[in-house]
Amino acid sequence: MARPQVSIHGCEDGALISRQLALPAIFKAPIRPDVVHFVHSNIAKNHRQAYAVSREAGHQTSAESWGTGRAVARIPRVRGGGTHRSGQGAYGNMCRSGRMF
Repeated sequence: MARPQVSIHGCEDGALISRQLALPAIFKAPIRPDVVHFVHSNIAKNHRQAYAVSREAGHQTSAESWGTGRAVARIPRVRGGGTHRSGQGAYGNMCRSGRMF
């Protein structure tokens, strides 16, 4: 079976040139859906954006321990007032939103 022909158009010295060439034999090979899927899914991975936990997670508060004498644990506590977050424990592994290491 003959290979399909393609038209090639060009310009040399101001004159239009038109030719017919046979396509390479590889274009007659069947398309494999498994290869198409593999290539498509792996090329799509080039557009991913990085995501991860921030290095500063759990350390974004100005917390300081209240010390002894207040009948509370000596864990660092968020400073300030006027919000639910003030006075809550921070930094410690056992605290909500806290990370020590």
